[in-house]
Amino acid sequence: MSSKNISSPRGGIKMGVLGAAGYTGGELIRLLLNHPEAEIVFANSESNAGNLVSDVHEGLIGDTDLKFTDEMPFDQVDVVFFCFGHGKSDAFLKEHTIPANVKIIDLAQDFRIKGNHDYVYGLPEINKKEIMKAQHVANPGCFATCIQVALLPAAHLNILKEDVAVNAITGSTGAGQKPGATTHFSWRNNNLSIYKPFTHQHIAEIRQSLKQVQGYLDADIDFIPYRGDFARGIFCTAVIKTKAPIDDIIQTYKEFYEDAAFTHYSDKAIDLKQVVNTNKALVHCEKYGDKLLVTSAIDNLLKGAVGQAVQNMNIMFGIDETAGLKLKASAF
Repeated sequence: MSSKNISSPRGGIKMGVLGAAGYTGGELIRLLLNHPEAEIVFANSESNAGNLVSDVHEGLIGDTDLKFTDEMPFDQVDVVFFCFGHGKSDAFLKEHTIPANVKIIDLAQDFRIKGNHDYVYGLPEINKKEIMKAQHVANPGCFATCIQVALLPAAHLNILKEDVAVNAITGSTGAGQKPGATTHFSWRNNNLSIYKPFTHQHIAEIRQSLKQVQGYLDADIDFIPYRGDFARGIFCTAVIKTKAPIDDIIQTYKEFYEDAAFTHYSDKAIDLKQVVNTNKALVHCEKYGDKLLVTSAIDNLLKGAVGQAVQNMNIMFGIDETAGLKLKASAF
């Protein structure tokens, strides 16, 4: 058996990936190939069964000779990642049985809102203790992660009392791998547009977390999402009305994230390139009169998706939270 085949026996955590042919599936496999405790047992894609993973995710050429499969041997894994489109995870579980001892990390939005299920919302900055004990984790959305890291310390300070204005711009990979009218290069390049103003699906999970920390949330989160003309990353600005002194605010932000593995407060203004290709989230605050401006940035495919999923897996299995995630920013 080839030494490049990640399914070669080597111990560690055994895992399966469903929906492995999309952007998130490819990024997840990239991380797991370099994870010190990971062994990929299967990468499922019915449409690509039998094909080399590196034929679809060409950045992995030379890294693995793993092939896609249409099989799902759940009895051979410790954890399975759902890299489906939204709505498909719930439907999949109604048609398939996964052994009770197998952990699930769902990257879709199906179980992010508390309800008649046992999924823990997988934002380690506020739910790490619950994630440690969880059998099933709902990975947060990309916009939701970036906006939450900007606003959670403010909720802790109890200053989200008036409507919060949020603008955030995302790279084209946030729209998924399947081509569409708004992802075609000739349309996206040198262009900027908004979509789903005030109605984006991530607002519900953002409000849920802010209410969890502040205890209540009467204010609206007025979120305007932008499509950017770059491939990856999210940059967010949020404006909060408050008379709280800036020194107190900054101290709260620093204390809130002092034990966070990947979220950091920056004393200087932040740039998107500081986080692209990493699992980091950066946050910065400035005060203008009674207006607090908070900026935050993440990589939408990593901290906004599979990087956070691997972080959650590490927590669930009690290993180093940063394992497989010590990545270098693109920088230039």
